[in-house]
Amino acid sequence: MSQIIGKSAAVCLISLTSLLALGACSPKPAATNEVASTSSATQTATNAVETTAPAAPVAPAAPAATFPTAEDTAKLASLPAPYNQADLANGKRQFAVCKACHTLPSGGPNMVGPNLHKVVGRHSGSIPSFAYSDGLKSAGFSWDYAKLDAYLTNPKAVIADSRMAYAGMPVANNRRDVIAYLKIESEK
Repeated sequence: MSQIIGKSAAVCLISLTSLLALGACSPKPAATNEVASTSSATQTATNAVETTAPAAPVAPAAPAATFPTAEDTAKLASLPAPYNQADLANGKRQFAVCKACHTLPSGGPNMVGPNLHKVVGRHSGSIPSFAYSDGLKSAGFSWDYAKLDAYLTNPKAVIADSRMAYAGMPVANNRRDVIAYLKIESEK
């Protein structure tokens, strides 16, 4: 029996060796030809790209608008003190809180609060399309700089039944800056 196993092992070994030898001498497998074919296609595509006309140069993006503009700065200088010393960029940042309830552009809609376009100098409770509290409707004053400053400091201290759900802006420079921002932006 050991002779049979020995002969079988020898036949298997010879067969395996023959297969390996044939594999080493045979032509390259088809997969390699496909890779060569793909390389050829890639080279053709590369050549096509090289012969294509160059793309038109891309125009540089328009520079971002600077704020405040020179015109804003000139208008700021004409405001009464201390508003003529305001930081309009800070006023714009402070107004971001107000935007939750108010709009500023001319013709902007009323929201929870009225549109604030040209609020400086406007009579209290005067936008017909907005439902003001009775206190604001009957207040009888104009929103001058001092009144806006007092109202932004503590709305309920100026108009007890004010619906404005804002505790107030305690920092004087922030109030100065946002009031100047409201005035300058309302001129646009």
